[in-house]
Parts: sequence; C-alpha cells; structure tokens
Amino acid sequence: MGIELFGLDILYIILLMVVGIFAGFVNTVAFGGSLLTLPALVFVMEHLSVAHLPASTNFTSIANGTNRIAIIFQNFSAIMGFRRKGVSNFRHAIALTIPAVIGASIGATIGTEITDKAFKPILAIVMVTMLLLTLFNPTEWLQGKFNPSGTQHKIITTIALFFVGIYGGFIQAGVGLLVIASLRILDGGDLVITNAHKVFIIFFYTIIALGIFVSKGQVNWVLGFSLATGNATGAWIGSHLAVKMGDKWIKVVLVVAVIASVIKLLWDTVRDVLIA
Repeated sequence: MGIELFGLDILYIILLMVVGIFAGFVNTVAFGGSLLTLPALVFVMEHLSVAHLPASTNFTSIANGTNRIAIIFQNFSAIMGFRRKGVSNFRHAIALTIPAVIGASIGATIGTEITDKAFKPILAIVMVTMLLLTLFNPTEWLQGKFNPSGTQHKIITTIALFFVGIYGGFIQAGVGLLVIASLRILDGGDLVITNAHKVFIIFFYTIIALGIFVSKGQVNWVLGFSLATGNATGAWIGSHLAVKMGDKWIKVVLVVAVIASVIKLLWDTVRDVLIA
C-alpha cells in the first residue's frame, strides 16, 4: 500500500490532479475535458477501497455526479481569469444562464437514473456527433445566415440554451461545443468572448446539477475535490492563453480535443466488447 491522504492512495490523487489540469485547460478554451475525467474517475473508484462501494454500484453515475465538483471549480477559475483580462459581461451572461439552469435541473434528474449499459452507447453517439460538427464547422457556416431580430432572437436563444442545459445536466461531456454553437450562431462575436460567456453559463447550471446528484448520493467528495484542484489550475491557464492566443489557437484545440476523445472512447468500447 502506498502513501495515503484522506484514505486515498496519493498516486491516485496525483493522477486525478494531472488529468484535471489537462481537462480544465481543454474545457476552458474548447470542450471535451469530461471525456478524460469521467474515465479517470471510474478507474479510480473501481480500484480503490476508499469509495467503499459494492461491485453492483453504478460507477458511471457516481463519476458523472462527482465530475461536477471539478466542473464548478474549473469554471469559477476561468471566470476569474477572463475577468482579470477584461473579458466579462455578467449582465448579459446572467440572462443567457437562466434557461440553461432550468434545463440542467431536468437533465441532471435523468442522469441520476441512467444505467452504465445505457450511458456508454449514448456517450459514443455524442462524441462521434461532436467530431463531425467540429470538422464540418457548421457554426462558422451558419453565422450570419441566421439573423432573428428583437423578441424572436431572445425566444430562440432561450429555447436553445434550455435544451443545452438539459444535455449539460445529463452528461456534460462536449456541452461546451453546444454552448459555443448557440452563442456564435445566435449572438455572434469572437470565440474569446463566447468562451467567457460559456464558462459563466456552465458554472451556474452545474451548481444545480451537482445538488441533484448529491441528493441521490451519487457524489464522492474526496475524488471530486482531488480532480477539482487540477481542473481549476488548468482552467486558469486556459483562460489566460485563450485571450492571449485568440481564435486560431482555440479552433486548433477544439479539433484536437474531439479527435482525442473519440479515439479514447472507441478504444474503450472495443475493449469492453472483447472482454465480454
């Protein structure tokens, strides 16, 4: 047995922190970090006695809930980073956040009930879809072609972010692309400002989602705070680089993050089939 901290082997704490740093960075300048943190959380829970969970436990649901702790810390850190660089418009961001919060409460409730077997194929479909959306870049193509005005614009934006909130509350992974797409198509603006709004929206709806997972007992606090330390660090780095490097850097990270996530997911799926 190695050195322990809070009943957890310190090597696993380091693992979660390292994964968290990279995921926090990716999530801040792009999306897809949760495709790294979710497998890491499941791996740790399955290999450590600290979780005190029977073999029948739905590890995916607990990982899904525990991941929200890191998401909150990560996005708070990113908000502060963007604000320090002068990129913030909280009044507008609050208006965008309200429908997402309502949607997230519905999505998180669904997420607490889903089984491992149902979750994995959904995740596979999600990531393949995200990859296609990223490579074909419909956001850039649609921007400027869809210009609702006045009240119509507000209604469409509200509806879009409500459904984004449902998805984010349910699964989180890749939600950054949906937020970015919604804001770029409907609100316009460059990717730096869009990312500043994105982290604000995700921060607040994740608070609601986490509360729902906690109420169902699907959160491991020790693992969550270990991961959150890394996520917050990566988010701080990402928020500063996003402002410094601009749109081109963020677009590169978007593509790389999705391709890496899909490859990892497909490998895990094939491995599970071979083992079965």
